[in-house]
Parts: sequence; structure tokens; C-alpha cells
Amino acid sequence: MIAPLRWSKAPNGCPRWQPPAWPLSAACFACACRAMDDTTVPLLAKGGTQTARLWTYVRDDRPFGGGAAPAALFHVSRDRGMAQPNRHLAGWQGILQADAYGGYNDLYRGDRDPSALCWSHARRMFLELADIQGRAHKGKVAHDKSPIALEAVARIDAIFDLERQIKGMDASARLETRQRAAPLVEDLHGWMRSELGVLSRHNPVAKAIGYMRAKDRWSAFTRFLEGGRICLTNNAAERALRGVASGRKSWLFAGSERGGDRAAFMYSLIVTAKIKDIDPQAWLTDVLARLPNTTASRVSDLLPWNWQPPVRQLAA
Repeated sequence: MIAPLRWSKAPNGCPRWQPPAWPLSAACFACACRAMDDTTVPLLAKGGTQTARLWTYVRDDRPFGGGAAPAALFHVSRDRGMAQPNRHLAGWQGILQADAYGGYNDLYRGDRDPSALCWSHARRMFLELADIQGRAHKGKVAHDKSPIALEAVARIDAIFDLERQIKGMDASARLETRQRAAPLVEDLHGWMRSELGVLSRHNPVAKAIGYMRAKDRWSAFTRFLEGGRICLTNNAAERALRGVASGRKSWLFAGSERGGDRAAFMYSLIVTAKIKDIDPQAWLTDVLARLPNTTASRVSDLLPWNWQPPVRQLAA
């Protein structure tokens, strides 16, 4: 049974919403693949603020035609230590789609499933060096831009082009089509190996190549070729965090660790509603109005993937 939302009295006598163990957590955990990312959030501390972390875990089966409802779950922590994702993902088994942050390494040890690294993160490193949009090298001559990085972007984009063709297909069809990407991936690997042979190890392009070819990483980058449910990127998690950056400009910082937990809870609700193309304000307004008279057995009707907007009857 789903735990009910709890209400208590605030000091001014008004009802206060107590965040429960929201079933979003169960929805995010009930999946074979999950996207993960994190970002900074200022947390009020003595003498100023400290840099805390806001983590998100996203379930979105739509790229492979899955029928399960998408959901986003957020957590906040005082640091980015590996203990944090270990705690969040304790007991979960599946393919974690993330960047190559070393703090995730414990998640792939022992009997845990291997990771699938994000190609968008790798592509972004080359994109900045290629400076296709002319931002990074503003005011510099054209030959300062890296033709090798530009070639890397072109090769990676060919793989992305194939991925766009299989969006929404079922997992078996995606896996079959992806076999056409395997030669492109192998050619990219060979090309990077040859380029490393002539580049200085201090060259930024060599570092970008090393990001992909470091020990154990290449197998994680190519894991998408092994399963149709695996995505090429963790863009679902990046999209979930997109509103946090603009939010930081408005609310500036979390006033306490408890306040950070409340913010993470609200982000979980709002982002999940947005993933479902539901207006978060309309949904929360209706849910908060109906909650006091909703029994525990009916709370699931108010979840974003079950919620139906109220029918407004026109006055006669």
C-alpha cells in the first residue's frame, strides 16, 4: 500500500505538508536502465555557503518504446563523495547511464551490472575544442581551432544520426539496427588510437581522446551496442537538471540540509510532471486541494502518470 501524505500543524496553525516516502522512488528503481547526473547547489553554512550536490536518477523507457511511466528522483548531499550514490542506489541492479566521474566506480564492482557511459559528455569535449559555434576561440585566428577535434565530432555525429532513426523502436529492433553503428564505433576507436600516436599527451585533444579510451571506459562507451534498452547518452538526467541552474539564480541557496531535502522532494514532483508533459502548477494545485480527503489507497491516483485533470463544469 502506498503511504499517505502526512499533514501536521505549523506553528501558525496552518496545515503543513510532510514529504512521505513518495512512490517516485519505487518507479525509478523498477527499471533495468537508469540515467544519472548531479550538479552543484549552494547550502547555507557558518560564515557563508558550502557547495553541496543535487543528484537526479531518471527512468525513461520511451526511447525503446517502453510503456512504464517516466519518473525523476532527486537527492541532496553535502558532498560528492562516492558514499552518496552508493547510498542512493543500495540494492538496485541495472545498467547505470552516467558520465565517467570516478565517484561512481564502486557502483560497478562485485556483482553489480556494468555501466554505460554517456556519449554526449565525450562529444562535448571535442565540440569545445573544435569550436564549431565560434564561442571558445572568440577573437582568435582560425588555425587555433582543432581540425582533429572537428573530425572526432563528425565521426561521433554519424553514430548519433543512426540513433535518431531508432528512437521509439522496441528494444529488439533498436539492437538490430545498431549493428550498423558497430563499424562506425570500431573505426572511431582505431582513428583515435592512431591520432594518440602523434599527439603530445598534454594536447587537449589527446586528453579528450583519453577520456574515452581510459582503462575500462571504452567497453562502457560501447555497451549500447549490446542492448536495445540502453541509451547512447544520459541526456534524460541532464534535462532533469536543466531547471536547477535557473533556479539557483532565484532562490540562491538552500537554507539547511533539511531545506535541501525539501527542495529535492519538490524537484522530484515537478520534474516528473514535466516529463509527462503535465503543467506542474496545475497538477500540484489540484493534488494539494484533493489530498486532505484522499485515502491512502487512492493516493496513487494522484501520481503524475495516473492523474486526470478535473473536469470543470460550466455554470448553467
